Amino acid sequence: MDSSAFREELHRLRTSRDLSYRQLATLSCVSPSLINDLEKGNRRPTRPVAAALDGALDAHGRLTATLRTPAPEDVEGELEALELEQRACRSDVSDAVLDRLEQIADRMAMSYATTPPADLIPRVRRHLQYVEQLLDGHKTLRQHRRLLVVGGWLSLLRATLHIDLQQRLAADAHLGTAAALAEQAEHPEIAAWCLETQAWDALTGGDYRRAVDLSRHAQAIAPADGSAIVQATAQEGRAWARIGDQGATRDALRRVEAMAGHRAAPDHPEHHYQYDPNKAHSYAATTLAWAGDPGAEQVARDVIAELEAEGARPRRIASARLDLGLALLAGDRPEETTAEVRAAIQSGRIVPSNWWRVTELVDGVAAAGLPEATDLREEAEAARPADD
Repeated sequence: MDSSAFREELHRLRTSRDLSYRQLATLSCVSPSLINDLEKGNRRPTRPVAAALDGALDAHGRLTATLRTPAPEDVEGELEALELEQRACRSDVSDAVLDRLEQIADRMAMSYATTPPADLIPRVRRHLQYVEQLLDGHKTLRQHRRLLVVGGWLSLLRATLHIDLQQRLAADAHLGTAAALAEQAEHPEIAAWCLETQAWDALTGGDYRRAVDLSRHAQAIAPADGSAIVQATAQEGRAWARIGDQGATRDALRRVEAMAGHRAAPDHPEHHYQYDPNKAHSYAATTLAWAGDPGAEQVARDVIAELEAEGARPRRIASARLDLGLALLAGDRPEETTAEVRAAIQSGRIVPSNWWRVTELVDGVAAAGLPEATDLREEAEAARPADD
């Protein structure tokens, strides 16, 4: 994306209205440092940020209009290339095509954090259909197992996307498929991720004891050197925080820290199924906020600063703002909570399965008697993502 047009228009609009970075930040709920970086071309603008600045500057969409919409993924073209390569090998299944399928599955797992669930599901669905087609062909036992594994990862990703969209029947069906393929392939990492995903789903649904049980089951079967065992331990800590058991919460956090401390950062930290040790800080912020720990505020602020410096984790930044809002609410600072909730909402990066956290904070602001609660509730309802 060429952001020069955005940069020039932002500078022109801000200076013509005689606004400082801080004044514009107050009006738009976009941080002064981000506005400065955008104007200097150090950061790329996103549509939610452009829309927030348009509104604050009364620009009638001029900033948003400077952004070009990226071309959609050519899913059919990608599959046609695979099929052509398959024919060239004169085989029902070739190792080269299996390599490509595994790479594509990894790329989709890396896209998860930045791609809206409804946009990613069609691509995952089409590749699952292609895996099913290949499973019906002639192949060696080794090739058959590789197909089962890539099918397991894709089914797990599809289930996760359906959970994000609160599509219960589809999520349960694909989680079951992923677990069955993991069993057939004798792949404990996928099996453990299936349980971890169920634990997260139970946690967001308020069934905290079940979340603890599922997390522990995942840890029991997960390979010690894999990613699922760390993620499942983090989910256990979150569940204990919601239950209110601070001792168990702290124990889980210590275990996550110990495991993360011995792991190198993966080549692709954005991969949803490869644990990034740097995520430990983000998980600690959420867990401490839910546990009502006084240290949660500073940890959440540190996480937001770290993620904004990276510049490519909008969904995690939105979640961290909710963590900070909860910590501020616990500290009897509902006005500051309101600002963080607004920033999270305006990011456009909160999926339906996580919207209960917005509702929780809006209810907390209302319970504190803040006059802005009515406006905040209306903003939240207007921005609530579809969960069909």
